[in-house]
Amino acid sequence: MKYMMSQFIQIMTKRKERNVRMLFRFLLVLATMVTVYSILFHFIMILEDQTFSWITGFYWSLTVMSTLGFGDITFTSDLGKLFSVIVLLSGLIFLLIMLPFTFIQFFYAPWLDAQRKARAPRELPEDTQGHVILTSYDPIAMNLIERLRQYQYPYVIVMEDIQRALELFDLDHPVVVGDLSDPETYRRIKVRKAALVLANLDDMMNTNIAFTVREISKEVPIAANADLDDSVDILQLAGSTYVLQFMKLLGQSLSRRVLMTSTRSNVIGRIDSLLIAEAPTTKTPLVGKTLQQAKLREATGITVVGVWERGKFELPTATTPIGSTTVLLLAGSAEQLKAYDDQLGGYQEFRAPVLILGGGRVGHAAAESLEQAGTDYRIIEKNKRLAVTDNYIHGSAADINTLMQAGIEEAPSVIVTTHDDPTNIYLTIYCRKLRPDIQIICRANLDKNISKLHNAGADLVMSYGSLAANTILNLLKPDEVLMLAEGLNVFRAGMHPSFVGKSLAESHIRMRTGSSVIAISRDGEMLNNPAPSVHFKENDEIILIGTDEAERRFLKMYPGLAELKSS
Repeated sequence: MKYMMSQFIQIMTKRKERNVRMLFRFLLVLATMVTVYSILFHFIMILEDQTFSWITGFYWSLTVMSTLGFGDITFTSDLGKLFSVIVLLSGLIFLLIMLPFTFIQFFYAPWLDAQRKARAPRELPEDTQGHVILTSYDPIAMNLIERLRQYQYPYVIVMEDIQRALELFDLDHPVVVGDLSDPETYRRIKVRKAALVLANLDDMMNTNIAFTVREISKEVPIAANADLDDSVDILQLAGSTYVLQFMKLLGQSLSRRVLMTSTRSNVIGRIDSLLIAEAPTTKTPLVGKTLQQAKLREATGITVVGVWERGKFELPTATTPIGSTTVLLLAGSAEQLKAYDDQLGGYQEFRAPVLILGGGRVGHAAAESLEQAGTDYRIIEKNKRLAVTDNYIHGSAADINTLMQAGIEEAPSVIVTTHDDPTNIYLTIYCRKLRPDIQIICRANLDKNISKLHNAGADLVMSYGSLAANTILNLLKPDEVLMLAEGLNVFRAGMHPSFVGKSLAESHIRMRTGSSVIAISRDGEMLNNPAPSVHFKENDEIILIGTDEAERRFLKMYPGLAELKSS
């Protein structure tokens, strides 16, 4: 009963109180109608020389209006029968149609709505700490949540819309309803004890979030996304610890994957002193050999940690063949990569420019990165206002004449950067048909389209959401995860007790998980490319390479490594 009363009070104190008043008005009209019918019942009965009590009048009115009509009290005159018809019809309308509708519309539905809204939490428990606060639920948040769960980080999503919050709540996401511009919201979600606040809305809202959070806490790290270059300084002034431009990062990442300008190694990432690079093998002496026959480790000290073959990644074995389209994934120090380049880096150089399809934010960032690296490029852009330099070609990338003008026949690589995945698939198919041997690097906006882009002919696909999620994760755990391509990562883990004292070969990590150890961090030093006979020590950290599935399998098979690393 107390629960019912509390729900009723909640309804009355919110917007639904007007509906409740409407319900009471309807009930008052209905009661007045029954009373008038009872009075008229007595007058007509007197005309028929019959007398009944007042209770009987109400009894007759309700039985006729509700269509029960027991038949124990009836009129004999035409006037009385006409009156009965009027009472019956009004009862059908008011009691059987309008009353249920009015009750549901003005009382039951608001009561259910209040119950539903009460399910959405408004605050977090007092002992909450070390959590990540997300201010939106978009592709970045979805990818980040998967990563946070994988590394056992608590998180909470703050939503202003109750309906959306309930949808996420039903999906088992920790969610809190609150106004993102209200300091009280951040007090209720314990922002002072949070590990990170992610502001990933538009630039003005991100500025508002950062400024509001700084009213509550001066220390909590805030990561904010900036769509415009002009917003970077403003977000920093508002209190953002990290201002990230995810679109620009995506363009830079795509440009770093351009390989076919030469056979030299191309560094795509690093963890401490360990460098990860890619190198094409086209027209090198390696073509036609196996990795064992190539003897790269003996000659340069470098280790081949993976091979790309037309967009498909494989962990290497001694018998892995090297073809003309093979791209080697290398791991080693700067000196080892230099030794590789001295031996194999001068066999081929392309003079033709790299093609960039789409001159938006991602395409422009890719072009800037290529220009800094001294690589020539051409951008095909439909919007004439964006075609501002000689490197731009105005036209449609689906037009064969435009592609020919841009140099599709000679280009070593093409980067597809439009913001529409179906368009990217369309252009990838077209470019692969025109140039079967060209390297195609593609942007994916939604994860569900990654496999489609690979099937369309893309050699490499990078997702906006995944790249941003890994960038944010590395703010929490620096150098923890290096995203090489969509679904392929280099990641760091603590030392599991079952490994201590065993050699790399005896641990069977690769056989059990599909992840391969490429380095060991020991006493502040990086042991690159450890031999199978190297034994693990208690305080070692291991650097591994593997697919998303292999990484999940590793962390599931050896639980607790994420905590060991962060403790």
